[in-house]
Amino acid sequence: MSATASFMRPVLAVSIAALLMTSAWAEGRSGKEVVEQTCAACHAEGKDGAPKIGDLANWSQRAQGGFGKLSEHAIAGKNKMPAHGGQSALSDLEVSRAIAFMATGGRAADPDKAYADTKTINGDALVSTHCVKCHADGVDGAPKLRDFADWKPRLGKGVDGLVRSAIAGHNKMPSRAGLPGLSDADIRGAVNYMIVQSASVLPH
Repeated sequence: MSATASFMRPVLAVSIAALLMTSAWAEGRSGKEVVEQTCAACHAEGKDGAPKIGDLANWSQRAQGGFGKLSEHAIAGKNKMPAHGGQSALSDLEVSRAIAFMATGGRAADPDKAYADTKTINGDALVSTHCVKCHADGVDGAPKLRDFADWKPRLGKGVDGLVRSAIAGHNKMPSRAGLPGLSDADIRGAVNYMIVQSASVLPH
C-alpha cells in the first residue's frame, strides 16, 4: 500500500462516518396535502372500514396506543390498508403528518420527525436478499456493491439525498426498491451498508 493510500483510508473513513451520522431531513408535504392527495381516497368516506376524516371519536379510539403505533400500521400496511397508503414514495414523516392531521381534525402542527422509526430488517440482510439483484452487477446503472467509484458522485447531497432517491424511486429503480412495506429506516440501513461496503474495498 502506498503512503498516500495509507493516509487517505482513515480520512475517507472519518468522512463516511460523518455522512452516515448526519441527518437533518424534515422536508416533504404537509399533513393536509398528503391527506387531500392520497388519504382522502379511502378516509373521506370510510372505505373498507377506514376511520373517516372528521370522525374524531373513532380516531381517538384508534390512537389509544399512540400515534407511533398508528404510524407503524400505515407504514407497513394493515388489514385492507396498503403500505404507505398505496403510495410508496411517501416518506414516513409524510405518513406521520397525515395521521396527525386526520386524528386531530387538522388541529395538530405537522411533526418534524416521524412518529415511528420502524426498522423491520437489518441493512445487511436487506442488501443480501434484495438489493443485490441490481446492485451486485450495476443493473440499469445502479451503483455497484463494493465499488466506491460508483457511489462517490452520488454522495454530493449526502446520505439523505440517496435515501430520498431510494424512497421516491430514481431512473429505473422503483420507489422503496419495489417493496412498499419498507420503512425509511430500512432504506437508510441498506444505503448505509452499501456505502460502507464500497469504501471498505478501496484499492491499495
